[in-house]
Order: sequence, then C-alpha cells, then structure tokens
Amino acid sequence: MAKTLFVLASKSPRRKELLKNIEIQAEIIPANVDESALSSLPPEKMVTQLALLKATDVARSFGGNTYVIAADTVVVMDGKIFGKPHDIADAKRMLTFLSGATHSVYTGYCVIRCSDGTAVARFEKTDVTFRTLTDSEIDAYIKTREPMDKAGAYGIQGKGSIFIEKINGDYFNVVGLPVCALSKLLREEFDINILKD
Repeated sequence: MAKTLFVLASKSPRRKELLKNIEIQAEIIPANVDESALSSLPPEKMVTQLALLKATDVARSFGGNTYVIAADTVVVMDGKIFGKPHDIADAKRMLTFLSGATHSVYTGYCVIRCSDGTAVARFEKTDVTFRTLTDSEIDAYIKTREPMDKAGAYGIQGKGSIFIEKINGDYFNVVGLPVCALSKLLREEFDINILKD
C-alpha cells in the first residue's frame, strides 16, 4: 500500500508543530489566496471557506496518496473580526479591545484527498476570556513582537498566556489547529487513524 503523504497549506510554525505532535510529518507549502475576498461572510463561513480555498490551491500540484491540510483562524468580538495586526497601532487597538472581555476564536480546517479531489471543511469555535490589561502591559507585550503575526494580536501558547483568565473549548483551536476535531475528520471521512492498533 502506498505511503500516505501530508502537505500543510500554511507557513505557520505553530500548525506544523501541532501536526508533528500527533506524528503527522507534513511538507509545508503555503497557499496563495486572497483572504480579503471573503471578509464580508460570517466568521464561521469565512474561515471554513478560506481553509477550503487554501487547501484547493495547494492540492492542484499533487496527486496519488497525498492529503492537503489547511486552516484559517480569526478572533471575533462584538461582531468585529480580528485577523493579524497590520502594524503596532493595530495590535494595540486589538489588545485594548480584548482586555477584560470574552472573545471567540474560529478556526476553519480542511482536508483534501488529492487522488480524487474529495474535500471536507469544518470549523471549531473556542471562547477566551482576557483579564483586564494595563496600557503598559499592552505596550510591553507588543515590544516582544509576539502579537504581530497572530490573529487577535496574541499568542495563547506564548507570553500572551499570562492574559488568559478562562478558556471554553479546544485550546489547540486557539493556537491555530483543532487537532482533536482534525483527527476525528481524518478517521471518519478518510479512514486515517492517528493512533493505530
């Protein structure tokens, strides 16, 4: 039987690490899609569609026993969608908004089987509560540069963890890939078991 190959349609080191943790060694090929094209959709539809678009973009280059995994994550609060900050001022605006409140993190994820083009895309939602932050804390955190490449301008797995009072849902979803839901999708839809007997 041909060896199963995985491709991650993302340059996120966090997603790569999460896959590695469950012993999926994936080749990294970032997708090239216009993420702004779907910004008017509700967050759950937006991230699901973007994950599908990313996976489809990369899957075109593969065939055989290859599976492409893609994901997209956004932070949502009071109907506002926060992606990655454009600059320092944008990061400060986001963190000030999230301070002392609960927001939702949506991650859309998709798997495509390249041999026949079968694609399954879903989303996961996690609620995260921040403690109240001072201006000096926000400024000091931004100086670490950690917020600059993350949705909502914080990393739950890094220094941003000191701001988190409570989480309701999948922690790994906030990091950028809901591995429990992903493994369930692989098992149910593609007969791929992460844990073999």
